[in-house]
Amino acid sequence: MARDFKFDADQAAALLGLLANAHRLEVLGRITRQEWSVSALAEEVNLSQSALSQHLSKFRQADVVEIRRDAQTIYYSCSADAILKVLATLDEISHKNSSEAKTVA
Repeated sequence: MARDFKFDADQAAALLGLLANAHRLEVLGRITRQEWSVSALAEEVNLSQSALSQHLSKFRQADVVEIRRDAQTIYYSCSADAILKVLATLDEISHKNSSEAKTVA
């Protein structure tokens, strides 16, 4: 089935580039389910706070995360419909490929 996609190729490539990192995908998966402080999230995904902060900075620049500050603590979450759809599609593709690999084996 042919579809006529209407999107800005440069913008789409930038988003895919942002998602082309296993750590960032793992972080996004976590912050779409609940709000996390940087320190708790760093421990959860086994990254240093410095490394995690760099990934979160990229998300902030792309405007795909929500931020809430409580005194000295910053909390991150993501409820952007477009990001949720992309992650759901990745999940679907990953499960499909996994099932096909088992069938071939």
